[in-house]
Amino acid sequence: MSVVDVVVVGAGFAGLGVAGALHRAGRDDVVIIERAGDVGGTWRDNTYPGVACDVPAHLYSYAAHPHAGWSRTFAEGREIQQYLRDVAAGVGERIRLHTPLVGAEWDADTSVWHIDTGAEVLQARSLVLACGRLTEPHVPPIDGLESFPGPLFHSARWDHDVDLTGKRVAVVGTGASAVQLVPELARRAAHVTLFQRTPAWIVPRGGGEIPAEERERLAENPGALARLRAELYAEGEARFASRSGDAAASAAARDAALAHLHAQVADPTLRAALTPDYAFGCKRVLLSDAFYPAVASDRVTLEPSALDRVDGSTLTAASGRQHEADVLVLATGFASTQQPYADLVRGEDGTLAEHWSEGMTSFGSTVVAGFPNLFVLNGPNASLGHNSAVLMIEEQAAYVVRSLAERDRRPDRVLRVRPEAEAAYTDEIAAAAASTPWMTGGCRNWYVDERSGRLTLLWPGTVQAFHERLTGTDGSEFEPAHTPVRG
Repeated sequence: MSVVDVVVVGAGFAGLGVAGALHRAGRDDVVIIERAGDVGGTWRDNTYPGVACDVPAHLYSYAAHPHAGWSRTFAEGREIQQYLRDVAAGVGERIRLHTPLVGAEWDADTSVWHIDTGAEVLQARSLVLACGRLTEPHVPPIDGLESFPGPLFHSARWDHDVDLTGKRVAVVGTGASAVQLVPELARRAAHVTLFQRTPAWIVPRGGGEIPAEERERLAENPGALARLRAELYAEGEARFASRSGDAAASAAARDAALAHLHAQVADPTLRAALTPDYAFGCKRVLLSDAFYPAVASDRVTLEPSALDRVDGSTLTAASGRQHEADVLVLATGFASTQQPYADLVRGEDGTLAEHWSEGMTSFGSTVVAGFPNLFVLNGPNASLGHNSAVLMIEEQAAYVVRSLAERDRRPDRVLRVRPEAEAAYTDEIAAAAASTPWMTGGCRNWYVDERSGRLTLLWPGTVQAFHERLTGTDGSEFEPAHTPVRG
């Protein structure tokens, strides 16, 4: 059986991004395995009404694949999906669709990864997990949920066969998906009941359609497109201050969010129910110009407490109030801090799930002690709350390329992360996060692992700081090379 140099798991933004970086570095002995029948990851799976990105499209794209033709400032999901298909066309036969990761195990005798896809076992010198962090829907334990007689589905598994016309639709959750979804449902359904456990900080979205002449100008002038990306990048980096707890920036952002709420919701009782009682930035800050008007309309009822119990079509809130529904939509997020693939990957001393039993850890948000020649994208401390996630993927992909060059310089061609380096990086993250709203803001968020109380999803700094941290590494994060014993 031939050994592949690199196997990449996942064909979303991270997988396609690292494959592109490897190609540009002259590394084409790469196989990308994807469990689904199409590329796109998040943008393939999330097809709910109103799905769109909350990062400007010209920045939510690869630097190596700039796209002048975005139709809107904030692209809709189907347009992003098509963009990823176009990018994937350049990867060609290296992508294997309908090929899931069933298991992966490091073989210390041969220094290769054995990757089981169910149909075959691939062997690879290095393994890149680009599985995404928001892939497996989280369904909260709700008493009697199975008794609901009508259509019931998660927002990330939208059932397009269900006709919502004239239906009473209940939505559980008020996160990013719900804020996009509820205004669309309010237009289609007879009535929407929204169960809100915790209100979100919401700021104006702005943007809109990009005129054809502007798209043509950007297409004809790559320099103008590059300048636009640079401007959007700088705007995103500037938002870090308000998200991370800078007093003046946070106060200004909080005032803007409250002004937005007051401008769009006249009823003081409803306004109070929609006003967060935690620090700005503690949870993900949302963008919408349509959510508040929808909730304030007579087509939506806000239930300002969690869904507690389901008895057939009767939904009982934690407040004790009861609501009737024909369709139930769970916009309840994802398994984020405990990655679903972690049980499937076995290194030198156990699985990733065991290594991460008290929360995800790594060095450089990318490599993990005990897992030689393994790279994790979009994993521990690689998320952002202020700028484009694609920028982080690109920094991680560049680190992978540099690390593989280091691997090839070693006689044993093995990179083992020093446990001390991982522990020091973990402490570094904890120190940087300690005084931020993510840790002290008085909310429960998906950035923090409840098992350890550590910030395990977010990078507590700017993209530039992440770039400097990764480019500043010199290979000392890895154990010294072992000289192979030859018989």
